[in-house]
Amino acid sequence: MPFIDLKQQYQTLKPQIQERINRVLDHGQYIMGPEVREMEARLEQFTSAKHCISVASGTEALLICLMALGIKPGDEVITTPFTFAATVEVITLLGARPIYVDIDAGTCNIDASLIEAAITPRTRAIMPVGLYGQVADMDEINAIASRHGDLAVIEDGAQSFGATYKGRKSGNLSTFGCTSFFPSKPLGCYGDGGAIFTSDDALAQACREIRVHGQSKRYVHTRIGVGGRMDTLQCAIVLAKLERFEWEVEQRKELGKKYAELIRESGCTGVELLGLKDDRDCVWAQYTVKVDAREKIQAGLLEAGIPTAIHYPIPMHLQPAYADPAQPSFPVAEAMGKRVMSLPMSADISEADQREVVRHLAKLAG
Repeated sequence: MPFIDLKQQYQTLKPQIQERINRVLDHGQYIMGPEVREMEARLEQFTSAKHCISVASGTEALLICLMALGIKPGDEVITTPFTFAATVEVITLLGARPIYVDIDAGTCNIDASLIEAAITPRTRAIMPVGLYGQVADMDEINAIASRHGDLAVIEDGAQSFGATYKGRKSGNLSTFGCTSFFPSKPLGCYGDGGAIFTSDDALAQACREIRVHGQSKRYVHTRIGVGGRMDTLQCAIVLAKLERFEWEVEQRKELGKKYAELIRESGCTGVELLGLKDDRDCVWAQYTVKVDAREKIQAGLLEAGIPTAIHYPIPMHLQPAYADPAQPSFPVAEAMGKRVMSLPMSADISEADQREVVRHLAKLAG
C-alpha cells in the first residue's frame, strides 16, 4: 500500500498529461512558454485572486513574498513552530527573525489568540500555515494585522490549497497566499513548482520582477531578485491535473470523513482525531491523527505493509539551525510533535485500503 498513490492518478490522467507534455515539446518554449500564463489564469479563476504568479517552488513563493515586502535584517515575522522548515527558512535567509507562536492543540494550526502578545515594533508580517489541509483562523489573524498598522499576512497554503474558509478559497484570504506544487501536495506537478496569489497590483508586479532576477524589462534590473520561474513543462502538468482537481478536492474531503467514521466505529480510544472547524473544510494533504506510543504503532503498521509518516517530529524552535534561546519552549507544539502520525492518503485510496489501515491501527492503538 503506497503512502500517497501518484501512479494511479497518472494512469487516470495519462492521455491529458501526455498531450500537454507533447505540446510543450512541439513548441519548445521551456521557460515562460504559453502554458505558464494559461496556468496562472486558470488559478486566478479558481481562487478568485486578481493575480497568480507562478514560481519555482512553494519555498520560493514564500521567499519572494517577503522580498516584495522589503523584509530585512532586524525585522520580525510571526509564524508557527509546528511546520515544515521552509516556512521559517525563508525568514531567516533574509536576516529577519522568526517569532514563534504556539499552536492550537485541536487543529495544530497557529493559535490566533496568542499572536497579539507576540507583536513588537519590529514585527512586519504574520505567516500562518494551513497544516494538513485546513486553513488557519485567517479572519482573526487579518484583524490583528490591521490593528497593528496593516501588517502583511502571508498564508502558507502549501498543504491547504483547494480548501475553503467561510466560502473563500485558500490562497485568496490575505495580503499574499502561497502554495506548492510538490508532487505530494493536493495539486502537484512532477517536480518542483509553486504559486503566489495576491490582489494587490503593486505587490504582484514586485513578485513578477523578483522571480526573473529583479528585471522590470529585459536586462533592466530594478530590484534584487532570484531565478524563481516555474518551467513550462511543470505548468503543463498542473494544467492537466486541474481537469480533475475539483473532483479530487471533494474526494479528499469524503475520504477524510470515511477515515474518521471508521476510526469511531472501531471503538478505538487510543486514536485522537484532528480538530476540524465548522466554518472551513480540510483537503487532507495528510490524514493525520494523534496517538501515544507512536513508535510501537508505526512499527506494527509497517509490519502489516502500511506506511506512515510524521508531520512533524521536531518543532522549529528545537531545530539546531533555527533555535532561539529567547524562545525556548512551546509546549503544545512539542507535545504534538510526539503524538502526530499521518496515515496513507490520496484521492485514489480505496475504501478497502482505508478499512485495512483502521483495522490494524485500532488493534495497535487500543
